[in-house]
Amino acid sequence: MAKRTMNKRYSVLPLAACMAAMMPLAACHKAPVEPAPLAGARIGGPFTLIDQDGKSYSSKALAGRYSIIYFGYTFCPDACPTDMQVLGKAMRQLDASDPATSAKIQPVFITVDPARDTPAALKQFVTAFYPRLIGLTGTDAQIAAVAKQYATTYRKQPAAAGSTGYLMDHQRTAILFGPDGKPIALLPIDADADAVVADLKKWVI
Repeated sequence: MAKRTMNKRYSVLPLAACMAAMMPLAACHKAPVEPAPLAGARIGGPFTLIDQDGKSYSSKALAGRYSIIYFGYTFCPDACPTDMQVLGKAMRQLDASDPATSAKIQPVFITVDPARDTPAALKQFVTAFYPRLIGLTGTDAQIAAVAKQYATTYRKQPAAAGSTGYLMDHQRTAILFGPDGKPIALLPIDADADAVVADLKKWVI
């Protein structure tokens, strides 16, 4: 019995046409060219604190967004205002040059001095640097628990003789977290706003 041969016809597009068809899809997505520096680090976790408006704020509100977490305090004489100035400038630059990327990022300032950092004090502080910066406070125990989760340390310095004021020793880090709540990288807030913007554009996809 003779075998019947079926002729199959294939439509072959030129290579240039294939590449052109794929380009719009590829342009919609970008990916970092290297592994995240903090990939796999056990940093972060759920929390519920009080925001600058006196309302309960849960870390669940950050789900699906990139977040920048910074621990400091409003009475800080130098480091915190300087760092928030750099961060605020970086975010405003992104607002102007790449609003789509900026909209994916939520910066958060968590106090390590809840005794003095009331919601009112936080509101005055955060609004001075960036309108979307969220300030969070809580009880001593709540702040201690969150600081431990986020691998940061702080310590109250004894007040100087004859003074009722005091300073807080604390780590000076701004950590970028992904939409899944996992840490990505430390942002170079000790450099300048341009360096922070470059890193945000690198990791926020």
